[in-house]
Amino acid sequence: MQEGTNRLPLIGEPAPAFKAETTQGPITFPDDFRGKWVVFFSHPADFTPVCTTEFMTFAAMQPEFEKLNCKLLGLSIDSTYSHIAWLRTIKEKIEFKGMKNVEVTFPVISDLTMEVSKLYGMLQPSASTTQAVRAVFLIDPTGIVRAILYYPLSNGRNMEEIKRLLIAMQTSDAHKVATPANWQPGDDVIVPPPGSCGLAKQRVEKPETGAKVLDWFLTFKPDPAHPAK
Repeated sequence: MQEGTNRLPLIGEPAPAFKAETTQGPITFPDDFRGKWVVFFSHPADFTPVCTTEFMTFAAMQPEFEKLNCKLLGLSIDSTYSHIAWLRTIKEKIEFKGMKNVEVTFPVISDLTMEVSKLYGMLQPSASTTQAVRAVFLIDPTGIVRAILYYPLSNGRNMEEIKRLLIAMQTSDAHKVATPANWQPGDDVIVPPPGSCGLAKQRVEKPETGAKVLDWFLTFKPDPAHPAK
């Protein structure tokens, strides 16, 4: 472990707690977000080009995340005043992929002390000692870390993929299923493998209605959360 970094929170662990100032006022995390999913993401710095496109895209998609019971929460190692100036510039001057007059209303954490960045392993000294990498933590309504994504400073994130992953996890939680490679809402889902020889035989010889049994360990069924129209 290099000096100035902290152990990365792991999937399945409680999200590390903290208090912070944001562009929407002080927050206590994760307590203030209980009952909601959270996409908690860091960006290297205000007034940088890649981050500007990311914030505009997240802000434009915020209503879509809200419909999924999900809040957005940003962070960088900048002051609240810098955040405000940058977000005003985005709204007043920047147009990207048809998006303009975009107002960022989700909270953006001021982390000048780097305490939160270190708490979440967002500082990686081999990349930068003063800028957080592009980390994404998906945290569930009980405050548990459910997924972690990391991108380098030079490359923007795919917000549609973050949304797709959120929907996939919600579908898995609600219906006790898994999702295959490249899954999209409405695609078939995977039924968990049987836990005994008897159940494996039954699945192959007497499959449930609608099930597509490729073998005892790989069975698909229609997506119960997003049935085909």
